[in-house]
Amino acid sequence: MMLVSSKTFSSLQFFTLLYLFTVTFASTDEATSLLKWKATFKNQNNSLLASWTPSSNACTDWYGVICFNGQVNELNIINASVIGTLYAFPFSSLPFLENLKISMNNFSGTIPPEIGNLTNLVYLDLNFNQISGTIPQQIGSLAKLQILRIFGNHLNGSIPEQIGYLRSLTKLSLGWNFLTGSIPTSLGNLNNLSFLFLYENQLSGSIPEEIGYLRFLSELDLSYNSLNGSIPASLGNLSNLSFLLLYNNQLSGSIPREIGYLRSLTDLHLGNNSLTGSIPASLGYLSNLSGLYLCNNNLSGSIPEEIGYLRSLTTLSLGRNLLTGSIPASLGNLSNLFFLSLYNNQLSGSIPASLGNLNNLSSLYLYNNQLSGSIPEEIGYLSSLTYLYLALTMGYGDGICIGLSIIYFMISTGNMKWLARIIEELEHKINKRRRKKQRVTFASTDEATALLKSKATFKNQNNSLLASWTPSSNTCEDWYGIVCFNGRVNRLNITNSRVIGNLYAFPFSSLPFLENLNLSMNNFSGTIPPEISNLTNLVYPDLNNNQISGTIPQQIGSLPKLQILRIFDNHLNDSIPEEIGYLRSLTKLSLGMNFLTGSIPASLGNLSNLSFLYLYDNHFSSSIPREIGYLRSLTNLHLGNNSLTGSIPASLGYLSNLSGLYLCNNNLSGSIPEEIGHLRSLSILHLSNNSLNGSIPASLGKLKNLSILILFYNHLSGSIPEEIGNLRSLTMLALGRNFLSGSIPASLGNLNNLSSITGTQNYHAKEKEAAKSKELQKKIESFLDKLPIKKDLISELQFYK
Repeated sequence: MMLVSSKTFSSLQFFTLLYLFTVTFASTDEATSLLKWKATFKNQNNSLLASWTPSSNACTDWYGVICFNGQVNELNIINASVIGTLYAFPFSSLPFLENLKISMNNFSGTIPPEIGNLTNLVYLDLNFNQISGTIPQQIGSLAKLQILRIFGNHLNGSIPEQIGYLRSLTKLSLGWNFLTGSIPTSLGNLNNLSFLFLYENQLSGSIPEEIGYLRFLSELDLSYNSLNGSIPASLGNLSNLSFLLLYNNQLSGSIPREIGYLRSLTDLHLGNNSLTGSIPASLGYLSNLSGLYLCNNNLSGSIPEEIGYLRSLTTLSLGRNLLTGSIPASLGNLSNLFFLSLYNNQLSGSIPASLGNLNNLSSLYLYNNQLSGSIPEEIGYLSSLTYLYLALTMGYGDGICIGLSIIYFMISTGNMKWLARIIEELEHKINKRRRKKQRVTFASTDEATALLKSKATFKNQNNSLLASWTPSSNTCEDWYGIVCFNGRVNRLNITNSRVIGNLYAFPFSSLPFLENLNLSMNNFSGTIPPEISNLTNLVYPDLNNNQISGTIPQQIGSLPKLQILRIFDNHLNDSIPEEIGYLRSLTKLSLGMNFLTGSIPASLGNLSNLSFLYLYDNHFSSSIPREIGYLRSLTNLHLGNNSLTGSIPASLGYLSNLSGLYLCNNNLSGSIPEEIGHLRSLSILHLSNNSLNGSIPASLGKLKNLSILILFYNHLSGSIPEEIGNLRSLTMLALGRNFLSGSIPASLGNLNNLSSITGTQNYHAKEKEAAKSKELQKKIESFLDKLPIKKDLISELQFYK
């Protein structure tokens, strides 16, 4: 046995301790440089970064810092509420940094060219900040970079050719910026690229052929740009591509038949372009395709029979084209289809009976074509159908369920005699179908018994509408407001039934297949029991216009299938539970006209499918979470009539689909963000009755779809921007009760649709004096005479005297 001297052992101990010391403590230079950077942040009281102190261990104690062999290897301060810039970032002092993740903060300014010093960088994530300026060419020297994410910022200028040097890159995401110029052909060198996201910029020029060289590409999103030219046939080489999104551009020419080679494709979205020619039959080879969107183009010819081979298809959108011929019977093979849109074409012939095979179909749009013949009886078999556009509203009548939950029924033929015939024909065919299926229309005994127990608690037992709810009758067939599916209660709709009761005895545990619960416009009181979470299949609960009080239970966050939640016009109080942010399928959230308090939870930013958010007429305080800006699908945001404070977050400028923004009657301060001018879909902007200051941003002149602009009762100053004259769709302009000065811009004379300018009364001292001047008054009157507005509205244009 070999003996080790005590002197040798001591040496081993020393070097072991020295090694342990070096792998757990970041170098002094690294720690010092990071502290210098932190010292430039505008919010020094940031609680998350309180651990960053000179006396603590950077590697083991500092929030977001990870070391390897005693060197800073990763810096992750995602969503840490930091307000600062990158100018003092220690690019030269972190030679071993591999991962830099500072997304979802409030970093502004430009990206310094010194970023090229981070030569070991693998992952760079700067998304959702306020970073502006151009992408520095030096970024092309980061040879090890695999992931580059800078989406959701204010970058401008062109994409540098040098990005094509990043041969290790697998993901490139530059969407939601203001990048201009063409897509560089050098991107074709990125042989390992799997994700390329350049959506929602201002890119122009054609799509480079070289993109077709990226054989590992699985997702390509170039939507919402100004790209022109044809779709390159080389994209047919991308055998791994699953998403191809080119919609909302200015692409022309035909759809290349080579697109049919993309056997991995699941989503093909080419809508809102100027594509011509026929739909290539080769698309029938895309066996994995679930979504095919070719709407709003100039496509002609017939719909290929081969589309009927796409057995995985769930959405087929071909509306607003110039398609002719008949609707192919092969579409009846698409057993997974739930959305079929063929409206606004020149289709002729009859509606194929085979469409009756589409058992999952929920929306069918055939209007504005030249269809003829009778409506196939098989259409009446579509039990999942919700929207069948043929110009008619159907529902319940004389206590009899017409059968399908059809809301709209519209085939526009120009012959109004169709309407009476459609009503008579459909009612007859649907009732005939229902009689054939009577044996599966009885609800289980447990469900019926539980509902009768709930009814027994109602205070008005003589309710005539619910007189059909008896033990001896057929629950599914005879009970008012009940719809069953496979013998189980699927929908309960007793809206506006004059019920007086509460929800305490509601059978939450006895209706496991309930999807739609509509109790609106009754007199339900008390609280919402936490047992609502037992309705695990619930898709649509509507409790609006009742007397429900108390808090929203946290357990509502465990309803994974929930798509629509409406509890407006009740007496709810306390705060919105964070758990609502778990409802990832939610598309509409309406909690307005209650007594809710506290702040709006940031977790709502997780609801990526949300299109409507209505929280108006409550008592919310604190600021609007910047996370609301993450809701890309949002079309309507109504936070008016609350007590919200702070500034309007610039992140709202990311809501590219927003059509209505209502923040009126709050205590909001600060300036109107320039970023609001990025909301190109906006039609209504209502910011009145706040404490907003600063000038009216000229960027509002970019809102070409804006029809209503209301900014009165604020503290806005400066002149009215000339750019407001670019808003050719504007019908109402309200700027009064501010501190605006200067003259009325002559450009307002361009607003040919303007029908109302209300309350342009302002308080600026100079304007008081100027208004006294008869000469100025004459000029104003002369100017107003030229405006395209009604003369009786001119009297509303009173300047403060």
